[in-house]
Amino acid sequence: MIVLAVLAGGMIGAPTRYLVDRAIQARHDSVFPWGTLAVNLTGSAVIGFLLGAQRHLGLPPAAFALLGTGLCGGLTTFSTFSYETLRLLEDGAVSEAGLNVIGSLVAGVLLAWLGYLLAGVALPAIPSRRRPTPARTVGCRESSA
Repeated sequence: MIVLAVLAGGMIGAPTRYLVDRAIQARHDSVFPWGTLAVNLTGSAVIGFLLGAQRHLGLPPAAFALLGTGLCGGLTTFSTFSYETLRLLEDGAVSEAGLNVIGSLVAGVLLAWLGYLLAGVALPAIPSRRRPTPARTVGCRESSA
């Protein structure tokens, strides 16, 4: 069941990545990989939100596999990020390569964290199943007064 959920999510995420990347890159006349950055940052925010939903709502494993592993895994792309960074370095665009690396990592982690926090604020928490606290007993040597 989980493998099918990952497959289904990936079948949506991978073509979405390609189409969004091409649409964004077509609007920019620069060597900087804006499309890859956009899908990676979006995926980071979504996975953070899903982790928050898992924590606060108890998102089922199959739903997380579909949306997190499958959809976000297909949407985001570390290999293309790496390839485009190397291509920038080969073309002598060192500052753009550095901006891509630092921006992707810092902004990606920040957006994942913000997505997690957003889930905590936007989603109602499931009630915790607290165990009743046992009554305190007073030992022979302790004073009960």
